[in-house]
Amino acid sequence: MTAESSAHTPLTREEIAGVEFDWFAADRTGQVAQFLAAGDDTVPAAALRSEELLEAVHVWIDTRPAAEAPNAPAGGFDDHLTGPQERGAFVYDWVQGQPGVYRLVAAPRHPLAVTDLPDHLREYLAPLTLAVTFGAPKVQIGPQGEA
Repeated sequence: MTAESSAHTPLTREEIAGVEFDWFAADRTGQVAQFLAAGDDTVPAAALRSEELLEAVHVWIDTRPAAEAPNAPAGGFDDHLTGPQERGAFVYDWVQGQPGVYRLVAAPRHPLAVTDLPDHLREYLAPLTLAVTFGAPKVQIGPQGEA
């Protein structure tokens, strides 16, 4: 069985509450971002539908060669969060105490597009296309993917 055709294990909000949990989405222009939920369980339900495909997106991005230098506009603590950005993904980190609110911590100069991903990962991200444009300093995302 290939990764594309294997069974999918859904995640629950209870499993991700209070633990590090990263998820991915696309914006209205087709750019990709990684979201660091850091214990906030207010993530889109579509991000929880397949642990296997979520992991596949992680691996696909993490194994790409770095294509650009780190770019953490605020510097400081954010400097260590640039790995996905160096590979083309925007990086947003949860704002503690504000459910569903994320702040931009790293911005690629040459953003990764959904069309760059393999078909099965594009299909996974299709319901995770948010009505925002990545690069905004803050975004708020609800449990059904409303932004």
